[in-house]
Amino acid sequence: MSGGNAEERTEKPTPKRLREAREKGQVPRSRELNSTLVMMASALCLWGLGSMLVGDLAEIMRDGLAVERSMAMDPVALVQRFASLVGKGMWVLSPLFLILMVAALVGPASMGGMVFSAKAISFKAEKINPLKGIGRIFSARALMELLKTLAKFSLVAAVSVALLWSLKDELLFLAGEPMHRALGHAGTLFVKAFLTLSSVLILVVLIDVPFQIYQHNKQLKMSMKEIKDESKETEGRPEVKGKIRALQREMSQRRMMERVPEADVVITNPTHYSVALAYDREASGAPRVLAKGADLVALRIREVAGKHGIAVVSAPPLARALYATTEIDEEIPGELYVAVAHILAYVYQLNQARSGNAEEPSLPTDLPVPDEFK
Repeated sequence: MSGGNAEERTEKPTPKRLREAREKGQVPRSRELNSTLVMMASALCLWGLGSMLVGDLAEIMRDGLAVERSMAMDPVALVQRFASLVGKGMWVLSPLFLILMVAALVGPASMGGMVFSAKAISFKAEKINPLKGIGRIFSARALMELLKTLAKFSLVAAVSVALLWSLKDELLFLAGEPMHRALGHAGTLFVKAFLTLSSVLILVVLIDVPFQIYQHNKQLKMSMKEIKDESKETEGRPEVKGKIRALQREMSQRRMMERVPEADVVITNPTHYSVALAYDREASGAPRVLAKGADLVALRIREVAGKHGIAVVSAPPLARALYATTEIDEEIPGELYVAVAHILAYVYQLNQARSGNAEEPSLPTDLPVPDEFK
């Protein structure tokens, strides 16, 4: 990819980018979805509960207008009566308010989830910058919003005209009905029209929701350079990680070398491997590996062992087997017990000979190392 194309935001946002955007309150939102859900909930609520709400509110109105003369002359009683009627009205309308509140929460929850971000409501000087504001007014996003508003207005206007034309006979018929029946009939026509217009807005929502998701993902897209920079910040730069690993290896080797003087024997493959073993005769466990290494580390183990008078025994098959099967501070495998026992017996005899209490033993040559360990 060329340098120019590398700066283009063509890659999907990483989980870290999405998480940071969410913390800033940047989630996909559709105002059309929210308003349509509220309008549909209102229409359905009026359709199902309209007659009950109208009846209860009419009763409250009758109680409010039927005021006795003594109460009308008492300001305190009037205020108490007014507060009582307001309370009854709020109680009657509480189902409608509850349904509208749920509908207002369903939209954001179903698209982007509920998010509270202190960063989104914090003060930013660019929000009151006139130049920034003018730029937002004449931006491509503002143009799209204008076109969407005009399209929605045209759609709703066309459906309204068609709806009024289809209901013209019933509307004209209202003039000949008794007042009580005409009011009920008019309420039914209003609810039907409201529900129809709210349903039409579903078409707008079906277009706007995918568009808002597309816009949100487009804004969060990243270039290859941004992804690489984020990876470096998250995981650390390769050169830094390499330096850290080198320091860790150095510290580990230093600690390992400090334990070599505690060993009873160092078993080697003279050109490649060294394994330092210690055996506690008072404990019930098997010999344990104190240090091991290959090439330069193996040479360093042999040098430390020589400085501290630790026996260094050349047994290539056994050294390779111990190096491959046992980690530092682990006991040797059971299959190698006998071979290591021969080496430890040789070291014990060698130490006795060096102190003048025995003849110098011969180095064991045919050690019982299983074929699968060689």
